[in-house]
Amino acid sequence: MIDYTKPARVRFAPSPTGFLHLGGARTALFDYLLAKKTGGQFILRIEDTDRKRYVEGAEEEIINSLKWLGVNWDEGPDIGGEYGPYRQSERKEIYQRYAEQLIEQGQAYYCFCSGERLNAVRVEQQKRKENPHYDGTCREIPLEEARQRVTNGEKHVVRFKMPKEGSITVKDVIRGEITVENAQLDDYIIVKSDGLALYHLAASVDDHLMNITHVIRGSEWLPTFPLHGHIHRALGWQEPAYVHLSVFLKPSGKGKMSKREAADLTKDGYSIFIKDLEGLGYIPEAVNNWIALMGWSFDDHTEYFTKADLIEKFNLEKLNPSPAAINFTKLDHFNGVHIRQLDSGDLAERIKPYLEKEGFRTDKEKLKEIAPIIRERLVTLDDAVGFAGFFFKDKIEPSPEDLIQKGMDKPQTIIMMEQIISIMKMKQGCPLEEMEEELRGLIEKTGFSAGQIFGIMRIAITGQKVSPPLFESINIISQNLSIRRMENGLNILKGTS
Repeated sequence: MIDYTKPARVRFAPSPTGFLHLGGARTALFDYLLAKKTGGQFILRIEDTDRKRYVEGAEEEIINSLKWLGVNWDEGPDIGGEYGPYRQSERKEIYQRYAEQLIEQGQAYYCFCSGERLNAVRVEQQKRKENPHYDGTCREIPLEEARQRVTNGEKHVVRFKMPKEGSITVKDVIRGEITVENAQLDDYIIVKSDGLALYHLAASVDDHLMNITHVIRGSEWLPTFPLHGHIHRALGWQEPAYVHLSVFLKPSGKGKMSKREAADLTKDGYSIFIKDLEGLGYIPEAVNNWIALMGWSFDDHTEYFTKADLIEKFNLEKLNPSPAAINFTKLDHFNGVHIRQLDSGDLAERIKPYLEKEGFRTDKEKLKEIAPIIRERLVTLDDAVGFAGFFFKDKIEPSPEDLIQKGMDKPQTIIMMEQIISIMKMKQGCPLEEMEEELRGLIEKTGFSAGQIFGIMRIAITGQKVSPPLFESINIISQNLSIRRMENGLNILKGTS
């Protein structure tokens, strides 16, 4: 059992080889929740030793995405801390020191095999239907001879010298004990030919030196989990508690999410990348709620969680190792629910950028009036453009076809618009309730339905078949401008043949 009274030190260690996706965001969120729940620390560490796959700007994007989610760290490359540096590329000498210790102990060795030779060995192994593995050619080279070859400048890597006998048992918090025969494990490379440590050594060293108590990471690390256990034990270190999270499946539930499926999602207005979700109108509260429930649950019925709720209720024992399908319908649901919890001032500030992006000149006070009457209709923040854009238009240009309601013809519509405008002018300056009462009297007198009369007004005043409540909209637009829009609609209708 995990002791939640002891402060946890956890780390999120992304590789800047791409943008932050849902899997990475979930790992970071779980790290953050565990740290906050226990009064511990959350560390951001950049694992940037894979220089071939390094993407310019990826580190900055990862940092910005985490900040948008509100998953804030206590130590990291941007804010420092007593265990820095927090980029692996700046810790090369530290890793070399521990690689040398393993070599001295006889638990690692220099390997001088060329890529061509290793490929040839792999081909032969495949012909024999063996799992590809290093054949141990350099394993028994005397250390002094190997050192001399290194001194002479011969290209080399460092491999971990895996025991050939016995087994190792490593423990995962949610999967239990995992026992593997050592003979099934390879002599993995731990330092590359450029002198940079691979993840296996670098992460183990960093986790130890930074006093990491819990390692939460993706299940793709399960195959090399025994190696990490071996490295810790070879160096005499206590191992952190390991948690390997569930795999994300594509929305169909069939197979892992791939780059191709990720690209297809954008056509439907979705994305697995955090940087895109903000642009699509999702809010961080909803995204956190959504990803928390992919692989974790509090009980069998609670779904709505604020960040404070998640911190209070989160625990590692309720993580589920089973694959979790990405369900964007759920994200839409959570986004709507969390939007409805925002106060009017907050919602107004959040919808403002989406309206301005479409060229609308917004007004802070008007947005605060608009927010409560569109809140219930919003699924994403960018829906505000469709629902509220008409408030900021100089002129509405409705089509004649839309003005003519079902069951009415053009002459009838012209007559009704003239009478509506007359009532609106007569009641201008009066409370809107009086205007509405007069209009309902018109409905009774003419025999047309409320849907027809108010439908004409909605199209003329908002330009939309679906809009926020009509009279609340008129109140925000102003009675004067609403009358002018009605007159403009009438002129458009009269001007058609």
